[in-house]
This record gives sequence, structure tokens and C-alpha cells, in this order.
Amino acid sequence: MDITKTIQELKKRPEFKDNVGMILIHNGVVRNWSRKDRAGVTALEVTPDLDKIEKLRQEYLAKEGIFEIIVKAYSGTFQPGDDLLFIIVAGDIRENIKPVLAELLDRIKSEAVTKKEIFAAS
Repeated sequence: MDITKTIQELKKRPEFKDNVGMILIHNGVVRNWSRKDRAGVTALEVTPDLDKIEKLRQEYLAKEGIFEIIVKAYSGTFQPGDDLLFIIVAGDIRENIKPVLAELLDRIKSEAVTKKEIFAAS
């Protein structure tokens, strides 16, 4: 996903100026270490449930002050530094936007994405 291009397209919508005062972006990338024990990770296999992600997106899109939510979740095997997940939340004020991004991110990660770390051979 090209973040700059996506935001430019979002800003072209006629109702954007009347409804958006903040855009928050999450750009998840592959770490080269495991969250569990910081062991070296050489790759990460990721399988997103795109139907579940869309259901979650629709749920959070209905929250107060939210203008648009864009989610791009990649599937496959990735190397450290590769992009995995983009979430863009646009809406009126930070009190409405910040919790939506945080909650949606946590739910996507816990309910709609399966990951398998691949470790370096010892």
C-alpha cells in the first residue's frame, strides 16, 4: 500500500473536509526477533482472515466520529522489515479516532490474523 497515495485519494472525497480532523495510521512490519523470548526470526508466515477483518472494519466504521477505515493485510511469507498490515482511521476528533485504531488493531491481531515465526537454524 502506498500510504501517501491512499491518503490523497481519501482527501479527494467531497465529504472529507466536513468530517475529518485526524488521520491515524498503523504500519505493522516484521520484526527480526520474537516477542516471546527475543529469539532471532528469519521470516514470518502470515494468514489474514479477510472476511473477519472486513466485519471488524464495518463494526468500527459505525463508531461515533469515524469517517473511513482502510485496512490492508498481506498474506504470505515475509522477511524482517516487510510491511504486514496497514490500518488507516480517519475521523473527526482524536477522542474518537485513537480508541478505534487501538481497539481495531488489537482485535485484528487477536481474531483475524494467524502468524508463524520461522527461526534461524542453530
